[in-house]
Amino acid sequence: MFRLFFLTQLLLLNLLACKGGYSACIDKINDSYAIQKNSLYIPVKNNHRLVYTSCTLNEKILKHDPFLGLYLVQDRSNFFYDFNVNMRLQLGYAVVDKLKAVEGRIIQEQVGLNTLANFSESHSAPALLLSSCCSLEGIVTPQGIIQKEYIERFVSSADVSYGDVGIRVRDTKKGIKVIASDPFMKNNSFKKGDVVFTFDGRKIHEASALMKTILFSKIGSTHKVVVLRDAKKVSLSCITQKRFGGGQISDTFLESKGIYFDKELRITKLSDTFSSQGLLVGDKLMRVNGVNITTQAELREYIEDFKEFSLLLFERNNFQFFVNIK
Repeated sequence: MFRLFFLTQLLLLNLLACKGGYSACIDKINDSYAIQKNSLYIPVKNNHRLVYTSCTLNEKILKHDPFLGLYLVQDRSNFFYDFNVNMRLQLGYAVVDKLKAVEGRIIQEQVGLNTLANFSESHSAPALLLSSCCSLEGIVTPQGIIQKEYIERFVSSADVSYGDVGIRVRDTKKGIKVIASDPFMKNNSFKKGDVVFTFDGRKIHEASALMKTILFSKIGSTHKVVVLRDAKKVSLSCITQKRFGGGQISDTFLESKGIYFDKELRITKLSDTFSSQGLLVGDKLMRVNGVNITTQAELREYIEDFKEFSLLLFERNNFQFFVNIK
């Protein structure tokens, strides 16, 4: 009964405050030049613009999130009516571009950096996910929707790093299942197949909420986790460490070692340690621990066989060679 009353009052407030509806949001996008070709330049608070683009920026970059491809730059136009990130509950929203608004709902929440949110209706991209009051609910990219919690954290926080406890998870019928565990993270006691029961004493029901809690946690903080392992409850302790991969960066667990890949498993970035071992940017990874692989997910899965080292087979100009990763 209280929830119904609350939602009714919220609806009345929205109706009074947002008479223009999504037509006003379309006008605001065009007036502010928030969508420019395949890029977003969204005016936000403090005369800044939140930018999502694959192009080189001419503006001074105030900060950058390489995982989600976000930039914060100074707004030279001084557009006065910014798109605020409203963290309060909204009754509805739409994907809005320069021409139209498509109303719908989120059917899959953003799960960390690797799986962006999905919308119920067909829509354009890039675009803005807006409430009828034109508050920013998300950034619509070709890969999915970056939700407002991640946007608010990026805009408001001085720190653009993320936390990691060495697991990647997904929702299953049994609960939040660990689908990969980082073999290179020191003192990582999680195992693939664990089902997360509680995190810091709190039951978390969705992978999206768990990953957000981990990613936003302070690096160096200690957490108590209870998992279901072989039908038994097991208590674990973990320390949040720095996240090295995910989103627009490769996420194979080898990033902490200094090796980054593209989608075809060609090396895009390499630390001096592995350069001295003969690896080069452009080398293609073919096999890990004797198993042929074609995707980053497969690499992440099979590299868990790591005990004292993992044996990687690379190819360069039809010449194949092995490298040990310790």
